[in-house]
Amino acid sequence: MKELKKAAPKKEIAQTQVTQSNDLGAIQISDSVISSLVKKAALSVDGVSRLASNFVDNIAEIVGSKTSSRSINIITEDDKVEVVIKINIKFGFKIPQVAAQVQSVIIEDVESVTGMNVSKVNVIVQEIEDPQEEIEEEESTDDNQVIPNIDK
Repeated sequence: MKELKKAAPKKEIAQTQVTQSNDLGAIQISDSVISSLVKKAALSVDGVSRLASNFVDNIAEIVGSKTSSRSINIITEDDKVEVVIKINIKFGFKIPQVAAQVQSVIIEDVESVTGMNVSKVNVIVQEIEDPQEEIEEEESTDDNQVIPNIDK
């Protein structure tokens, strides 16, 4: 007689919430809030083209999933936050300068809005994007478009 293996219970992925308390009660800040702040701060830096993504992220974005959750990792411990962010940088910008600016802006924005201490911001530059290549791709796709004939 075959033994049936019990399937392991699926683990629910709970989004960490940072809790701060005061005399009035508790304040909870979800990782998604911090992630939104990080995304907005990073994209405000001149030279950052977008958050990095891969093929799976592109498909997920088409079906409505957020890619920022894959490009930004938030690690919280007590009142400290550590951020890992993957970005793409525009061609012609100096990577160390853009990455340092991303770090500074993220620290400033997250600390000022949440009141938490940002202990570390790790920036991973995934790609360099050349805006000229994007323009050429758009032009070549425009040339291949078929214009319907409406004279009938």
